[in-house]
Amino acid sequence: MSTKEELAALRAETWREALRKSKKNKERTNIPRVKMNELDPEYRITCNEEVNQGLTREQAVVEASRCLDCPDPLCMTGCPVEINIPKFIKNIEREEFLEAAKTLKETSALPAVCGRVCPQEKQCESKCFYTQKLKKDAVAIGYLERFAADYERESGQISVPVIQSRNGIKIAVVGSGPAGLAFAGDMAKLGYSVTVFEALHEIGGVLKYGIPEFRLPNSIVDVEIHNLEKMGVEFMKDCIIGKTLSYDDLHEMDFKGIFVASGAGLPRFMNIPGENLIGIMSSNEYLTRVNLMEAADPDSDTPIIKGKRVAIIGGGNTAMDSVRTAKRLGAERAMIVYRRSEEEMPARIEEIKHAKEEGVEFLTLHNPIEYIGDETGHVKQMRLQRMELGEPDASGRRSPIPVPGAEEVIDVDQVIVSVGVSPNPLVPNSVKGLEVSKKGTIVVNEDNMQSCVEDIFAGGDIVRGGATVILAMGDGRKAAAAMHEYLNK
Repeated sequence: MSTKEELAALRAETWREALRKSKKNKERTNIPRVKMNELDPEYRITCNEEVNQGLTREQAVVEASRCLDCPDPLCMTGCPVEINIPKFIKNIEREEFLEAAKTLKETSALPAVCGRVCPQEKQCESKCFYTQKLKKDAVAIGYLERFAADYERESGQISVPVIQSRNGIKIAVVGSGPAGLAFAGDMAKLGYSVTVFEALHEIGGVLKYGIPEFRLPNSIVDVEIHNLEKMGVEFMKDCIIGKTLSYDDLHEMDFKGIFVASGAGLPRFMNIPGENLIGIMSSNEYLTRVNLMEAADPDSDTPIIKGKRVAIIGGGNTAMDSVRTAKRLGAERAMIVYRRSEEEMPARIEEIKHAKEEGVEFLTLHNPIEYIGDETGHVKQMRLQRMELGEPDASGRRSPIPVPGAEEVIDVDQVIVSVGVSPNPLVPNSVKGLEVSKKGTIVVNEDNMQSCVEDIFAGGDIVRGGATVILAMGDGRKAAAAMHEYLNK
């Protein structure tokens, strides 16, 4: 049975038909989209509690009833992990919340994570019938995904996907971020013995070190990881593949396939005067130290500088995470400095909204050209160049152009640079014959994520050079299916 036929058969089930008949489509489309419950901005900048509070049971059921259960669910085409979106939403509408969670887990290893950090507005929700045809707010697929996953966790009735009988074949995963975890989950389901090797002392990769708790609590990530352990996945921390263990070592340990998901942890800088002054660091370092190393605690072995006038350079989600972290660490003035306009910002709309509510200043159409230090070598000022937008570049965004003679100097005591990342070079540099691009990414066949070294597959940021959690997970799932096929030739 093809995927299309399977979806049609599921849609034709008696309970789905009954639900569709229970309300007229006009009635469904007149229901306004639900609003996410949030902590008050004045309170939330004083703590690290999660900002979004989730939907109530009643809100979730009403929002689920907006879904028209389309015969051709275009929303699914926008989901890199191919969740059966109508099926899980309709289960919420009929209040079978645990069934909704099970549906999510059929294809997603991290539903509670994705419900929080996926850019749904650019993925599934952008393909929703409401968005495409009705020009209305999409069904809140992300909010509903979070609701179902949270309901299951809070109920204590956490399901484990069906696992095929063990085949005795060992598989190694390098990195425990979203790509590695998604891959590990799918391979475990297929009966493989999976070991995930993580360089840091915590499992979760960017989910732990890169995303603050006010957006994604560590406890949520830990539950998802524990679920993978229940499926038989083993984790080894403090192990750097390429240093602690080599590619040859993994072969000697009888691993038959290797999935590299080592991420993009190498920060980029702008190479402008003064960038080496004290008080200037990458967003990678800043967030990792605060999120993972507890550097915000003054009793920490390596406490972080808590700036009062903090500038974050960049306009992506990592920049928003950094500037909102600075507010929580006591910054009196926290600024986003971005060389394009707000419309071109790659950050999620919700992240920009939350930052503004929390008192963040947005200096758009500005670009730093110099940092100025005091007599002790600490940054005290930055020189900004005013910009204007010219013609679109290769990415489709309008290119920023300097406005001649338009410069200004602003006082700062901390600068966080968030202008992109490069792939972690450790694994690519440690495997002979592995093809690497000029940007340092591992070159793979996009159809199956296989490298030129036939037993090495790769995905996530080590291939993409920087992307979203959900795209990395999609890579992991694609690689798992392809490696399974490769090992069973």
